[in-house]
Amino acid sequence: MHPILIVSGTRPEIIKLAPVYHALCEADWARVRWLHTGQHDEMAQQILACFDITPDITLKRMGTSLIEFSTGCRQQLDAVLKQQPWSLVMVQGDTESAFQGALAAFYNGIPVAHVEAGLRTYNLNRPFPEEGLRQMISRLTQFHFPPTVRSQVALADEGIADEKVSLTGNTVIDAQQWTCKHRGVKRNVEGRGHLLVTVHRRENWGHDVAEICHAIAEIAALQPDLQVLFPVHLNPVVRGPVNDILGKIANVRLTAPLDYTAMQQALADAWLVLTDSGGLQEEAPTFGVPVLVLREETERPEAVDAGCALLIGPTRAAIVREVTRLSGDEAAYQRMAQAGNPFGDGTAAQRIVDVLAHHFATEPAPMAAAA
Repeated sequence: MHPILIVSGTRPEIIKLAPVYHALCEADWARVRWLHTGQHDEMAQQILACFDITPDITLKRMGTSLIEFSTGCRQQLDAVLKQQPWSLVMVQGDTESAFQGALAAFYNGIPVAHVEAGLRTYNLNRPFPEEGLRQMISRLTQFHFPPTVRSQVALADEGIADEKVSLTGNTVIDAQQWTCKHRGVKRNVEGRGHLLVTVHRRENWGHDVAEICHAIAEIAALQPDLQVLFPVHLNPVVRGPVNDILGKIANVRLTAPLDYTAMQQALADAWLVLTDSGGLQEEAPTFGVPVLVLREETERPEAVDAGCALLIGPTRAAIVREVTRLSGDEAAYQRMAQAGNPFGDGTAAQRIVDVLAHHFATEPAPMAAAA
């Protein structure tokens, strides 16, 4: 059997790798192991539990800064990869954990599989550092799994051979379907539902967070019957202005970050989403919920092209204008709500496993070196 190591460290990675893990566990040719780097701790443990996953290997997080984490993660990953032969290291997306997993595999001569490959803004500052990390991971990868045609084209334009690229769809849709089936997520409210807000990206820290909060305060005042649900990121640079500006508004509910199942339920019960999250741009259309993206660029333009999302930036005027417009224009709202989800059909994980099965069917499993 072929030993495969899945490397994850953050909440989004776990969500998008979980369906692939479950599919690999059912494959008779693979022996899959899950490694958690510790990049996210408490949030990651919640998500792992949501998907019934217990990591086989958990690294110790070193230090508090990104450089300390990266150095410690790289050293520990190298030790794990030297403990036994591996057929493949699988990473997802564009986090520091994904990059360190790919880099450690590269240095140890182990093929890399990259789930959700090919996302690009071609602006290294937005999002930072994710855009740089995902471009570097692509240089080290043998199995590229882009979620959309646009991502597939980006990889081709960068000179990556067609035989290394397999269009799969996005595994986030698989994860949502798994959660609806196993956790009973479905719409539980009648009527309009709430306005769901999330903010966390580094490029929105500071002035932009305050702008977003002032916009929400204005919307709450203009529409006192509209309930706003705002799960607040734990980072003080986000939590501080959110609590200061919105903490005493009656129809704004501030909560701690939601676990995955609770967030899916919040999406199912939403009327509209305001977010700078990449994941929510992919997830909200599953439930027919329009998304206003609080960023200047998005590496997921498919949602904008499909009409289920609108890129509006983080300015107060734009946010108030677009929420007010959709409140008053039911036809415009329904066009977004009924646009469908351009990111996949829920079979991405099986496509990934099928590609790997075809490859490894002709490859002997690695043997441990003689003592």
